[in-house]
Amino acid sequence: MPKIVDPEERRQDITRAVFRLVERDGIEAASLRNIADEAGLAIGSVRHYFPNHAAVMDFAMRELTEKTSRRVLEHVERLSNDSTREDRRRITEAILTEFLPFDEQRRTETRAWIDFLAAARTRPELRRHAERLHTGLRTVVRRILDRAVGTGTVSTTVDIDVETERLAALLDGLTTAMVLPPATLEADTALRVLRHHLDELESTG
Repeated sequence: MPKIVDPEERRQDITRAVFRLVERDGIEAASLRNIADEAGLAIGSVRHYFPNHAAVMDFAMRELTEKTSRRVLEHVERLSNDSTREDRRRITEAILTEFLPFDEQRRTETRAWIDFLAAARTRPELRRHAERLHTGLRTVVRRILDRAVGTGTVSTTVDIDVETERLAALLDGLTTAMVLPPATLEADTALRVLRHHLDELESTG
């Protein structure tokens, strides 16, 4: 009896192969042939699920964005239900650290994502995914800040637009410092920096 292949699982296998290739050798190495070899598949099998190279890369970028979104949304829902200041702070940290490469999976995804972002500068078909993550991060950060102001954790006098950009820029900076050479920033130090920033914000409340 022929083996039944789950199409979605096979697409995920191919996507994970893309991430490994891009992390290890850069986006230019992620040809269909190399992706197939990395995934342990015949190139015809890759083409069975994706009509061309652009479709593979589009799917991979979309998966990166959606994975982050799913992880963040799990915490956001809890933020809506918890009422104490300590709970809100704990969940806020959990939300924001989802954007940081604190484990091997997220480090792989982040290194791949940085290469995708660089390629998006000259490849318009990738740009919409870069814009989506950029907008998504700021939407989440603004929602956190709006709720903090609404609960009195942060002062109503803060400029939400400025603080949204400042916190988003901090997350972007910590991320690149953790994965780009020399990549000397450790996770515990990055977390202390983030907590210090949140402490400063809350001190205005």
